[in-house]
Amino acid sequence: MGTVITGMIVAGIAGLAVYSMIRDRKKGKSVQCGGNCAHCKGHCR
Repeated sequence: MGTVITGMIVAGIAGLAVYSMIRDRKKGKSVQCGGNCAHCKGHCR
């Protein structure tokens, strides 16, 4: 039972991380350069 609960917690945390990355991507931010395309010369888009 403990393994199932731990697995659900880990899956929930992973799901939240993916959701946050998708949300940031839709807002124009990039995982690679943090939305500062002047820093990466526009390669993040």
